[in-house]
Amino acid sequence: MHVDVAFTPKEQVSGTVAIVVDVLRATSTIAQALATGYRRVLCCAEIEEALRLRAEIPDSLVGGERNAVRIEGFDVGASPREFLEARAETLILSTTNGTRAILTATARTDEVFLGSLLNLRAVAAAVHGRDVAIVCAGFKGAFALDDAYCAGRIVQLLGDENSDAAIAAETVARSFPDAAAGLNARTYGPPGLEEDIAFCARENVLDVVPRVVGMRGPAADISL
Repeated sequence: MHVDVAFTPKEQVSGTVAIVVDVLRATSTIAQALATGYRRVLCCAEIEEALRLRAEIPDSLVGGERNAVRIEGFDVGASPREFLEARAETLILSTTNGTRAILTATARTDEVFLGSLLNLRAVAAAVHGRDVAIVCAGFKGAFALDDAYCAGRIVQLLGDENSDAAIAAETVARSFPDAAAGLNARTYGPPGLEEDIAFCARENVLDVVPRVVGMRGPAADISL
């Protein structure tokens, strides 16, 4: 199997299946929400799209952030710790980087899965034996060390025939003693996110593999 890594969504990479990584926090949050009992997560790029879907879909709530701050008028933010119990059937989510990366990958690749440290082994097992493109959400179109670290951890589990970018991601992962160090190496957002970083640094605590199953208007429809 061939493994490639895009450190930002705009980079072109090869693979029959994509794994999108926004470890802090979108892909971690989506995995937690689906593991908790939300039936699906609809990922939107724009705030207005998310609010419109909430008005159209019964038993839904809308969550999200811009620059790691909860969006005014939304029911919840984007912390995975807000989704430890299901409050609706559908979560509608819009974030600064992660939901956009998911939509970009969906437009380019037939199969898209979501990866994080929380479901590290599960997502690697789901794609094992296939050519894989790991797509990092990054931060506003630029490289983000936390996503590169998580991508490298996935490469370690898949690594067979790695591109130069995949080798680079694995090198990043090997340079830190543990996941907490890898995620905290990045200067991330406003103060107060320490608990989320610790939450997202936990490994293999969820046996779920979120995947894009279609589109609902402008939103990527994600379920298990």
